[in-house]
Amino acid sequence: MFGFRAIGCGILLSSVAAIFINLGLSRKTRPGKPFSLHFPIEVKNIQMAKHSSDSGVYDKEGRFVPSKFEGIFAKHARSNSNALTAEELDAFIKSNREPKDYGGWLAGYVEWKILYILCKDKNGMLHKDTIRAAYDGSLFEKMAKEKASKKQK
Repeated sequence: MFGFRAIGCGILLSSVAAIFINLGLSRKTRPGKPFSLHFPIEVKNIQMAKHSSDSGVYDKEGRFVPSKFEGIFAKHARSNSNALTAEELDAFIKSNREPKDYGGWLAGYVEWKILYILCKDKNGMLHKDTIRAAYDGSLFEKMAKEKASKKQK
């Protein structure tokens, strides 16, 4: 919850996201460990939480695959080769759906829609460098720093 609050999300979205994420990832990233009411996530095992309807940008071992990342834009970015509109993002999300993977569909939809809502520009474009930063983890640190500096002003 605190991470979502740090990047500027409201209390409701932050609370729901914290519950959804921790419930969904805790069991998967802690194989063989006893149940915990804290629902911890072991980041070192995060690749174990991949769902089958994801983008494929990370391989099964959790390594970033640049060609898969570039493929998102080659296939779906029609109005701007370095960004996705809401409609292009929807087409991308749908293209990743595996049959009967309803949990994966929901996870993919929620992950991408939250990223779009938080990071689109004034023209409704979600830029390639922003998506890349989400994949490498630097986006959220940057957003938290920006929010903190605005708060100080």
